[in-house]
Amino acid sequence: IRDYYTAHGENATFIAKAYYHTMTALRQLGGNSDGISSVSVSRAMFETIARNLLLDRTDHTLELYEGSGSSWRLTKSGTPGNIGSFEDILFANNDMQFSPVTVALFPVFRDGQLYVALSFVDMTNRKLGLAEFPEDSRFTNVESALVALGCKECLLPADFEKSIDLQPLQDAISNCSILLTERKKAEFKSRDLVQDLGRIIRGSVEPVRDLLSQFDYALGALGALVSYAELLADDTNYGNYTIEKFNLDRCMRLDSAAVRALNIVEGKTDVNKNFSLFGLMNRTCTAGMGKRLLNKWLKQPLIDVNEINNRLDMVQAFAEDPELRQGLRQQLKRISDIDRLTHALRKKSANLQPVVKLYQSCSRIPYIKGVLQQYNGQFSTSVMTRFLSSLEEWLTENRYGRFANLVETAIDLGQVDNGEYRISPLYSSDLAVLKDELSGVENHINNLHMHTATDLDLSVDKQLKLEKGPFGHVFRISKKDEQKVRKKLTTNYIIIETRKDGVKFTSAKLKKLGDQYQSLLGDYTSCQKKIVDNVVQVSCTFSEVFENFAAIISELDVLQSFADLAISCPVPYVRPDITTSEEGDIILQGSRHPCVEAQDGVNFIPNDCTLARGKSWFQIITGPNMGGKSTFIRQVGVNVLMAQVGSFVPCDQASISVRDCIFARVGAGDCQLRGVSTFMQEMLETASILKGASEKSLIIIDELGRGTSTYDGFGLAWAICEHLVEVTRAPTLFATHFHELTALANKNGDQHQHVPDLGIANYHVGAHIDPSSRKLTMLYKVEPGSCDQSFGIHVAEFANFPEAVIALAKSKAEELEDFTSAPNLSGEPSDEVGSKRKRVFSPDDVTRGAARARLLLEDFSALPLDEVDGSKATEMVAKLKSDFENDAASNPWLQQFL
Repeated sequence: IRDYYTAHGENATFIAKAYYHTMTALRQLGGNSDGISSVSVSRAMFETIARNLLLDRTDHTLELYEGSGSSWRLTKSGTPGNIGSFEDILFANNDMQFSPVTVALFPVFRDGQLYVALSFVDMTNRKLGLAEFPEDSRFTNVESALVALGCKECLLPADFEKSIDLQPLQDAISNCSILLTERKKAEFKSRDLVQDLGRIIRGSVEPVRDLLSQFDYALGALGALVSYAELLADDTNYGNYTIEKFNLDRCMRLDSAAVRALNIVEGKTDVNKNFSLFGLMNRTCTAGMGKRLLNKWLKQPLIDVNEINNRLDMVQAFAEDPELRQGLRQQLKRISDIDRLTHALRKKSANLQPVVKLYQSCSRIPYIKGVLQQYNGQFSTSVMTRFLSSLEEWLTENRYGRFANLVETAIDLGQVDNGEYRISPLYSSDLAVLKDELSGVENHINNLHMHTATDLDLSVDKQLKLEKGPFGHVFRISKKDEQKVRKKLTTNYIIIETRKDGVKFTSAKLKKLGDQYQSLLGDYTSCQKKIVDNVVQVSCTFSEVFENFAAIISELDVLQSFADLAISCPVPYVRPDITTSEEGDIILQGSRHPCVEAQDGVNFIPNDCTLARGKSWFQIITGPNMGGKSTFIRQVGVNVLMAQVGSFVPCDQASISVRDCIFARVGAGDCQLRGVSTFMQEMLETASILKGASEKSLIIIDELGRGTSTYDGFGLAWAICEHLVEVTRAPTLFATHFHELTALANKNGDQHQHVPDLGIANYHVGAHIDPSSRKLTMLYKVEPGSCDQSFGIHVAEFANFPEAVIALAKSKAEELEDFTSAPNLSGEPSDEVGSKRKRVFSPDDVTRGAARARLLLEDFSALPLDEVDGSKATEMVAKLKSDFENDAASNPWLQQFL
């Protein structure tokens, strides 16, 4: 490996700006007119750049060339979806936390419906997949698939038909931070695909042909992927890939907005590891395997109640049995990344190191089996069927046993502790002869070492050291000792070099023995290499054993990690009760946000959430800024997701009706680089909810409609609420500052009687204003009823606004707000319903009220007041008024005039 690298032109400028943060790192090559910028990159900086480009960013590819003068050749290339060439650099000192996936998409219109054909390749786990599904204009299904797969790169046909608007698809890809790579449409072809796949897929070609027969356009997408990833060019892929049908409906769907809102994955700006759900839940012990599976599970929560309960059973078993959990953790910590070691075995440059490390890791598995066998709790049958039977199957003499025998026979395990990976001399007679000859020469060299020490009157090893290096075998003494023996040294020995750390020298005898040793070592290495290649090749045939071990161990690792988290928190987590999406409610008693409560100095105040069908299925939550609305609605989403992943949840008690999707519209982030304003981004995310959500989803919306005028924003928020209530009918948490929206709850028994199980409820986050000081105190409790006033100006006081600005704001607010008593149509006590509310009336109320008012005026003007006496006229007017008041009782707009 070179000591330094260089980059030129635009790449040099990019590196100088992004990594050196100064243009002074650039130097100019050539004259002024045709010169080119250049930057030198050290090995350490190159590793930093490679990790950032391929693991963190998704807007660049990386190519490495070697050569000199005008002769250069490409030696390595990598993209965010294909990092294989750079794995040694990327994961030399870091665990591999995710398996990057490359996806190819092919949208097509069929029978008037937009469909998307999808295929993917996971080159780390050697897996291929296909899918075809109907799609809406916002490509919400594609976005969910990209999130679930952990996609890092996406192929699209470049010259696509104009009838399909691909801008929303490109937006979805961008939202997921995925590198978009355009390929010629001609590459999306399926010719010879069955034959090509037959070479790389493990097992018979018939199941592959049967699977492919279920698809049309996905075959072209898969053909483009096989070609782009050059899977056929690497013969180590042959017979090692698996292929599957990817089913979008087998797990909960999450879009990029939900992933961000719920802080599922780690972010570069996270202040600590507990800031994200992944960081908090990652108590895994294995080197990388557990982390990758946890990452996958968090993006693919389960929707099958039995599967969820199976995971929860295991977590409960580990949580209730400390001895079982600690025994497992102790063994899991000693296991290397079996997946990556198996991957390393298949490389042409493979050596004995991955073979030995696989042997060391797999040798812990019988101990893990022993720990599991000691468990005799209520879930012992589940432990047997889920783990023990599989472990026993793969630990048999005919499977793992044969690999263990190979390693123990062929490799000199006694030398491994010294960092040497050698073939055992007993494995080969030729190697044994060379080994004996080498040992003989080593003995002669050691005897010469002692003779030389005696000759120079120096102690062996302490003063006179024997070393092996670039000069072969040499003696070394300190500069201080050299002064004592200088005369003998210059007469009888050959000085090689003098440095700060001492003087190196040799003798004619040592040089002769050293040359003899190097010659024998060369013969030994050459003979050993053939045997090493053979051992590695045979070890490769046990890949299926290693892959199955890795799957079992990583699952154990994640489940014990959930258990460790559940019982180690200051307030332990509880097991949730899970019901199907068609029945049950979402009830969280004493729920907490797991990431917020894990921050230093936080004393989290728990809250109840009851999303009950027909009562509080749609909740409108009002209250001051910083009062905890956003945290509350997020923590409900996080609790539901954790439960469906198979984890205990931070609650006192929890019952959860399974959701097929979580939609989130929270926060206000601009995307100016794509020309998308805050409000436009808000509307796009909301459009995805309206198109993609069903009654089995969970929707959390925070502060919708703030990015435009008050009336437009309120109108949109009201209309969206009505649509979610009447059409989507999904459980929803809607946090808002539009207090007028709480009037929706008053319509429960009025306008929506055709929706029998509808339930809209108002909640608010508590706040207290001291009557004397007018200071605001947040209570962080979510309570029934709506908030009776806005606290924006009080929050401004928190932020130390100038007093003059606060005073002017208060007077202006009093001018603008037309507060009055709101009609209490819900039958709730008046202290729970807000007593102050800005008047907003539905168009229906205004139309009917205006017609009734006009009728009153017409009736009044028609009275023959000049023809009757005073008492009769008073009686007639009183009747008109009484009739009007009776009619106005059901019309809020009319009541304001009474």
